[in-house]
Amino acid sequence: MTNRIVHGGGITAAARQYGGRPEAWLDLSTGINPNPVSLPEIPVPAWHRLPDQHLQERAREAARGYYRSGDISPLPVPGTQSVIQLLPRLVTGGSVAILSPTYGEYARAFTLAGLRVRHVSTIAELNADDRLVVAVNPNNPDGRMLSVEQLQDLHERQRKHDGILLVDEAFGDMEPAASMAPFGASMPNLIIFRSFGKFFGLAGLRLGFVIADASIMNRFEDWLGPWAVSGPALSIAVSLMESDTSAIRNRILQRHSALEAVLRRSKLHVAGGTALFALVADERAEGIYTHLCRHHILVRKFDYARNWLRFGLAPDEGADERLAGVLEDYST
Repeated sequence: MTNRIVHGGGITAAARQYGGRPEAWLDLSTGINPNPVSLPEIPVPAWHRLPDQHLQERAREAARGYYRSGDISPLPVPGTQSVIQLLPRLVTGGSVAILSPTYGEYARAFTLAGLRVRHVSTIAELNADDRLVVAVNPNNPDGRMLSVEQLQDLHERQRKHDGILLVDEAFGDMEPAASMAPFGASMPNLIIFRSFGKFFGLAGLRLGFVIADASIMNRFEDWLGPWAVSGPALSIAVSLMESDTSAIRNRILQRHSALEAVLRRSKLHVAGGTALFALVADERAEGIYTHLCRHHILVRKFDYARNWLRFGLAPDEGADERLAGVLEDYST
């Protein structure tokens, strides 16, 4: 059995080990907007009834506009993790190639299904036996970005031997020009995953979207079964995706600039990241991580890269100063 992966957000476990009330910890271990948007009003029928077809259609239409997916109306799913678990059903024979290092649940899902997984660091390492290729773009945790042209070329390589390309754009809201969503309608066997909760700061809603040709989306829909996404989640998605999100973007960029300023002030090397997190490379990573935990600040460490730490965004200036003070205390 493949071991379960330890993800960010494990405040309860950290508090049990290092003390303190979980709610008093500063959680910088995730790549989620630390300032959740105000929830729009949710109509009572969304709570009272199973999600009607018209609500699903409204959510898909709102997502089509938001993601600029053209003729494809994205399929709402209960978090993209739910469809990662279903991906092995699309693969028959051959291998699965994952541009790595990246989100670990992909390899785990394919391995548990008995498929052969290849971890590759460049497109050049791919071969015709790779029935499905996974590219997280922008990548987690190093922020690696593949251009639209590179992904189009990669899709063409896959198409020639009837393979599938999956592009995970969980952190794509801040990089709309790099999205493959506008090209999905003309590219069979291309699958795009989008996360709703990271950008809007509503990860607990458990909502994502799949963009693909109808034959693939219909299979996902059948496998998930009826009413997979709640009425309140669909209602919230409609309201927020049809709203002006420029203030959310600006706040995220402000928070990111503040984080990088704290890290520079602490003489930590930012080796990569996205607008929602920064990746630090430092040989003292284990010690820094423990020191932060003792001061009830949680960041993300990696068992496969002991010198890496991922810092999520702090919610405000007070939290910036709290982080800066603890990092300064470590270096003195």
